[in-house]
Amino acid sequence: MQYVAFFRGINVGGKNIVKMAALRQLFLNLGFHKVRTYIQSGNVVFESDLDGISLLDMIYAGFAEHFGFQCDVMMRNIDEIRFLIDQLSITPTEKAAAEMADPNVEHLYVYFLNNPPEQSQVDAACRKYEEEDILRKGTKELYFLCRQSVRNSKLAAAIAKNFGTATARNWKTVCRLYDMLETL
Repeated sequence: MQYVAFFRGINVGGKNIVKMAALRQLFLNLGFHKVRTYIQSGNVVFESDLDGISLLDMIYAGFAEHFGFQCDVMMRNIDEIRFLIDQLSITPTEKAAAEMADPNVEHLYVYFLNNPPEQSQVDAACRKYEEEDILRKGTKELYFLCRQSVRNSKLAAAIAKNFGTATARNWKTVCRLYDMLETL
């Protein structure tokens, strides 16, 4: 089965520096096949015959031993990535309006979670938010559309507060990782 691992909080702000070549080598040392990394934010596509829970345990332990610190990891298989792409709940009209507001930044993101999001968590994140950004639930992810840079979004900050271990990737990265999974 083809998988993608999303590492949270590496190579951000000069902290928890992990070279992608070293991360790739770790996955090879763990016995995974066709390992490829994508950009410096910690995305690894690979093949394995093991189930997701066994894989996560191996990755957590191997990462901590190899790099000397712990890091949250979300993992999805190719079918889950295909499904989340197919189920995108942001409309083309909504996306186009955001892109017109500022064509120089990314607007559409997926926040990956370990568990299905509770509606109460989504409501809590949106409670004090009155601007035009959009947050919608997925199966084990959140779809987020922002009008401005994600770094300046108050709703993005609320997502981080209410979904502490979530890790975000922009839509282009999600689609590129899916393409990589298909070609493994």
